[in-house]
Amino acid sequence: MQVYRRPNTSQWQCAASIDGRQYRASTKEDSLERAKEVAEDWYLGLRGKARAGILRTEKTFAVAAAQFLKEYEIITEGQRSRRWTEGHAIRIRLHLDPFFGELGLSEVTAGKVQEYRVHRMSAPTVRPRLKNKGNAKAKAKSEEEAVVDRPEPRPWKPPARSTLHDEVVTLRLVLKTAIRHGWLAHLPDLSPPYKTQGKIQHRPWFSPEEYRQLYEATRAYARKPFHGHYKWNAEQVHDYVLFMANTGLRPDEAKNLQHRDVAIVEDAATGERILEIEVRGKRGVGFCKSMPSAVRPYERLAARPLPGPPQGKRARIRRGEDPKTQPAPIEVTLPQPTDPVFPGNHIKLFNGVLRRAKLKLDRDNQKRTAYSLRHTYICLRLMEGADIYQIAKNCRTSVEMIEKHYAAHIKNRLDASLINIRKPKPAPKKPEAVPVTNATPGAEPSSEDRAA
Repeated sequence: MQVYRRPNTSQWQCAASIDGRQYRASTKEDSLERAKEVAEDWYLGLRGKARAGILRTEKTFAVAAAQFLKEYEIITEGQRSRRWTEGHAIRIRLHLDPFFGELGLSEVTAGKVQEYRVHRMSAPTVRPRLKNKGNAKAKAKSEEEAVVDRPEPRPWKPPARSTLHDEVVTLRLVLKTAIRHGWLAHLPDLSPPYKTQGKIQHRPWFSPEEYRQLYEATRAYARKPFHGHYKWNAEQVHDYVLFMANTGLRPDEAKNLQHRDVAIVEDAATGERILEIEVRGKRGVGFCKSMPSAVRPYERLAARPLPGPPQGKRARIRRGEDPKTQPAPIEVTLPQPTDPVFPGNHIKLFNGVLRRAKLKLDRDNQKRTAYSLRHTYICLRLMEGADIYQIAKNCRTSVEMIEKHYAAHIKNRLDASLINIRKPKPAPKKPEAVPVTNATPGAEPSSEDRAA
């Protein structure tokens, strides 16, 4: 073992060779005498691990995870959403690193991954908690007085299948990073060993009767809101519901939509006025052709003046105005081509309408959101007999996704004439008539009998 110090540093380092492999470490000590003691303990620890067969000579999972996070954010910049990238870091920090972090990469086997699934699906143990935790006086009391206060067990539920799937996806990306750098020979089998066919669940949507109930509720609230200054927002929400249910846009695509991206045209195939929309969102740039019912809501959106600044007392003080003076008249400004079609966020107002109309939860107690309007568009198009490939192209998704999440629960996709077909039964055969003769038994038939 050697103890040495590099130039331009005050701390001592140590190095040793065990079983033909060189190991280095920093003693983090400025004094040579203390550095010798630290180096000796470090060396004896290495010798003990080598004799026990637990001396790790490969990269750990924590090193591969750090390398993955360093590369992934840079390589996928602009291609993946920032929220998805941050999700990988959160999953590694909270779940993967505490379980796999100290393991060598070759020790992350299919069995270990299965142990991780069992660990995540098992209820955590409730740790005892001291009374008055954080109180300095309680810490100074004796152990007898610090009575253990076991809290009531909180309701725990296992992570959803999609959550566990995302964690395994992150684990796979980390191991692939290790393979690219030559730290791992092959990728272990990460598939669940007892996987069964998943239960088909439809996404929350509005049936035709519920959709009618929804837009009648938003229209009634737009005509008579609770407060006068809510009128503009209520009208926006009403047109938002009609626009989204007749275009199939995602909420993030509607948020990025500007007036210059929308054009009212006459469709050559149908002769109806529709909207041609240039969509920017999850899948990049795409195009959408709306239903004719989306034209009138968009015309109202384009002709509705933008709301002026709030004239409340606090808002005027925040802007540096004198609240005692009469506010200046608001200048009427129409939306410009570069303005968003849906400025602002009306989530609370939309949810309020859903709750009052008792439409927030569907039949399976799934919460409906603005995304449910997209699901409603796809389901209604399928119920009307639209071509599933054209619907997939217009909604910037795949036929497989529509077949899995939408077409599986639409009753109009089932043709009763082809299901209830019956095979025709053959008519019963009539017995053949046997001619009656006057011939005696054993006698030769006459010429008339032969003819018969």
